[in-house]
Amino acid sequence: MTTTNRNNQEKHPIEIEKLMCGIVMPISEIDGCNELHWKEVYSIISQSIDKAGFKANLVSNSDDVGVIQKRIIQNLYDNPIVVCDVSGKNPNVMFELGIRLAFDKPTIIIKDDKTQYSFDTSPIEHLEYPRDLRFAKIVEFKDKLSEKIIQTYKKSMADENFSTFLKHFGSFKVAKIETEVVSKEDFILDEIKNLREIVLRNNRNFSFRDNSLIKDKFLFDDDVEDRIVMCFGDEKPLLLEPILDQVRKTKGVEFAAIEKLHDEHCHIEVKLTGQYPKRIVMNRLEAFAGESIRYIK
Repeated sequence: MTTTNRNNQEKHPIEIEKLMCGIVMPISEIDGCNELHWKEVYSIISQSIDKAGFKANLVSNSDDVGVIQKRIIQNLYDNPIVVCDVSGKNPNVMFELGIRLAFDKPTIIIKDDKTQYSFDTSPIEHLEYPRDLRFAKIVEFKDKLSEKIIQTYKKSMADENFSTFLKHFGSFKVAKIETEVVSKEDFILDEIKNLREIVLRNNRNFSFRDNSLIKDKFLFDDDVEDRIVMCFGDEKPLLLEPILDQVRKTKGVEFAAIEKLHDEHCHIEVKLTGQYPKRIVMNRLEAFAGESIRYIK
């Protein structure tokens, strides 16, 4: 090989596609930590994954429903390794962790120093980081997480009997997802259908991403389970503001706003976090708002 050719190869190396490392973690406010906090945590985890030579892949989104769940389950099954942050014990995170552990594939659990261990997953080592995200401690944590990702993946590839969780409890048949080959046309049509459902769902939910007080129109399907309508009849919007303030402070409520149907009729539309059963949140709202509430089912 000539010197010129060798230099050209060094300047234009073949890029090897990185393996995916899934991330399961909270993304909305929970346990006193807001969305900005979780964005910073996501950045920390992603940097650790990148340093380990993998590509970060967020598999969980607590605001998505329906067809997205299929992709979440598929990612939980397909990703060679997954990092799961159980800080705050978000119900969606714990559910997705349970699914991943049922597949018995390489999984790394992390948590902040304010979150207690869960009994069911306590046999698995947890890497811990400071909730206040102190710089020096986070630098140390990122190094540990990167090394843990590398060593866990290597061990899973070298040991055919590797087990993250089930080995602690005996012999089990690991769950699998059946796959089938589809034509290119069927795949494209299915993806178009999925995208259409995502767009329609985003259109329905756009109001909650706006922080304004009064909404002219809320677009909800009648089968949505994570929303409540509080009907106050002919009350003026200004008279509902004190109640709205209490609603927004209620545990289990992610967002609430006044829906102005017309000048003489208003509702308060409430979006739930999913952290508590709907009936419990309803009882909390009824404590100060009376019985003027109806479910959306």
